[in-house]
Amino acid sequence: METILIVDDEKNYLVILEALLAPEGYEIITEDNVVNALRLVREADLDLVITDMRMPGMNGMELLEEAKKIDPELPVIMMTAYGTIEKAVEAMKKRAYDYITKPFRNEELKLTVKKALEFYRLKKENRLLSDALSDRYKYGNIIGKSQPMLKIYEMIGKVAPSKASVMITGPSGTGKELIAKAIHYNSPRKNRPFISINCGALTETLLESELFGHERGAFTGAVTMKKGRFELADGGTLFLDEVGEMSPSLQVKLLRVLQEMEFERVGGTKTIKVDVRILAASNRRLKEDIDKGIFREDLFYRLNVVHIEVPQLKERVEDIPFLVAHFVEKFRSSKKKKIELAPEVWKALYSYPWPGNIRELENTIE
Repeated sequence: METILIVDDEKNYLVILEALLAPEGYEIITEDNVVNALRLVREADLDLVITDMRMPGMNGMELLEEAKKIDPELPVIMMTAYGTIEKAVEAMKKRAYDYITKPFRNEELKLTVKKALEFYRLKKENRLLSDALSDRYKYGNIIGKSQPMLKIYEMIGKVAPSKASVMITGPSGTGKELIAKAIHYNSPRKNRPFISINCGALTETLLESELFGHERGAFTGAVTMKKGRFELADGGTLFLDEVGEMSPSLQVKLLRVLQEMEFERVGGTKTIKVDVRILAASNRRLKEDIDKGIFREDLFYRLNVVHIEVPQLKERVEDIPFLVAHFVEKFRSSKKKKIELAPEVWKALYSYPWPGNIRELENTIE
């Protein structure tokens, strides 16, 4: 759901604009104070700002300038009852998306808003694509030619084009997130967001807020509305790392979202629908946790439509030379130093059991 901030010191216009745009499916935030509006630009996840030109204190033009410093691509539509060519030119020079005069035609405003949101959506998609291209998670970032890894490449190729949920298991440090990214960037969703969250790194309350978002005032410290990872991943992929660490109550809520693909933000009542592919990972023996009553069996089978087991490094020692070469080149480039490994170092690398797996190997090379 796209979020629009409307700023005007005339509260009747705030009411009119919210009534006009909310039925179009947008999340509307209204503010009659420019200083508060600027704080929202900094803190909230906005897709569009519509602001009046003339207001007490800081005016709309100053808000435009500050907003562009925070997010140069965020579209800002200026509106005023005192329309002049000079003001329109000034606003456009300061990179306003468009300029409308009051009273405005409803359909014309809705069309302008739609175009502005499409503009911003394309800008964000291009940014995501550019980031993905600069650090592609094709098979190239998964290092290894051993038999276990060849089987994983085959599994990625089979499952990536589908919408199926995938459970990736294996010890810590084996590269489970790389596998998840390879699935995403080889899927039809590759140009949409890949959003990850470590379910074991947050408290239950914070994890709930991060996953589902929260409304303003939902709890102490919730000064603005915040979108959760499910909303941010809409159209793309959400990677739930260490999903086995999730509390029983959150497991219930997650199961409902996976079944219905809809939820409410914390402290909210509005139902939000999303289209998200779920990839999950765990270093736990989840079937044993099911027997112990720690992990829900129905959630497990909802996540475990396809299962990929990532081997420990000691089970694929033939991949060590390729991994070492990759890390040496990585650090050689970043530190601009010539790096060579002595024969006795190679012997030690092969003989060591690597309990921390690839992550430990990378840290050792560094």
